Amino acid sequence: MSASIGVGMVGYAFMGRVHSQAWRNVSAFFDVPLRPVMAALGGRSAEATAQAAERLGWAAAETDWKRLVERDDVQIVDICTPGDSHAEIAIAALEAGKHVICEKPLANTVAEAEAMAAAARTAAGRGVHAMAAFSYRRVPAVALARRYVEEGRLGEIRHVRAQYLQDWIVDPEFPLVWRLQSDKAGSGALGDIGAHIIDTAQFITGEHLTEVAALTETFIKERPLAGSSSGLTAGGGSGRGPVTVDDAALFIGRMSGGGLASFEATRFATGRKNALRIEVNGALGSLAFDFESMNELWFCEGTGGGFRRILVTEPDHPYAGAWWPPGHGLGYEHAFTHEVKDFLEAIAAGTAPEPSFDDGLRVQRVLGAVEESAAHGSRLTPTEDA
Repeated sequence: MSASIGVGMVGYAFMGRVHSQAWRNVSAFFDVPLRPVMAALGGRSAEATAQAAERLGWAAAETDWKRLVERDDVQIVDICTPGDSHAEIAIAALEAGKHVICEKPLANTVAEAEAMAAAARTAAGRGVHAMAAFSYRRVPAVALARRYVEEGRLGEIRHVRAQYLQDWIVDPEFPLVWRLQSDKAGSGALGDIGAHIIDTAQFITGEHLTEVAALTETFIKERPLAGSSSGLTAGGGSGRGPVTVDDAALFIGRMSGGGLASFEATRFATGRKNALRIEVNGALGSLAFDFESMNELWFCEGTGGGFRRILVTEPDHPYAGAWWPPGHGLGYEHAFTHEVKDFLEAIAAGTAPEPSFDDGLRVQRVLGAVEESAAHGSRLTPTEDA
């Protein structure tokens, strides 16, 4: 039996449910060196948190994240809260000697991300590790794409095209949830889903963005307040509030190897549900991926035959061999299981997990440069790399 390690998670909404499933299942499918014990779940409401803890498999509930961090049975703190609390929780946990995994984007501002990355570097000197949760790196087809680039099968990278297309807020009467408020989310489609395609592009190519020029737009300026009905609050006043984040972001960039890149992140692509798409063109070949067909990687080697479809479910494909027989596809939730599996292995080995908080900071700097470029109509270079 592997030694156990206690996990405390803060937040139990969408991301919390997915992370909970990963912690529950990882030991059943992977021979991890540390067996996670789901010690405590943190949330604000005592009743709701207790119900979520029971439903999701957590042994205890806490209504103060500081108490969760202090618990002797918690050695890993998993942060699944909105971005406005990431920095405070992560830094406190690292200073308390707890390993940290934090949802993306790392923070709401570059300054917060810099503070988190600095705390992680200091903690690493004490054997305490931190990882940014960019789950799409752990999709087998994306990991296979990275392998092909590392093997030199694409040659010099010349073009990157990345899109993340969703449509969940197309309805102008969709309520003003926290993801549409800058004080909680930092940015809109840019940080929520644009962060994913930035990290995925940099991960697959092994390069980073050095220059960006951007446009952003908010199509629906005002929405009903969450919980209001018929446009009225309980007091009879207007039940609408301003949307303070972007609905869509477009930007072009240059990769560190000299290649050109284009990025599009929108939550207004009617009919698209979760279409994270990326195509990379190199001197020797190309590859293409679409998360709505997540078990497939399209690969072209040379100029003679065009693209061929690879069903990424074979035992020698990244992560896939631990699950089902060939041809039996994986789903959205599996990437999170792979994520915590890699994190547990890094902690046990005493090695730096990837993506690190420095990697998260690099993405945050790109997000910051995109926002500034869109605001001022300028071409900007992200500040010094982590």
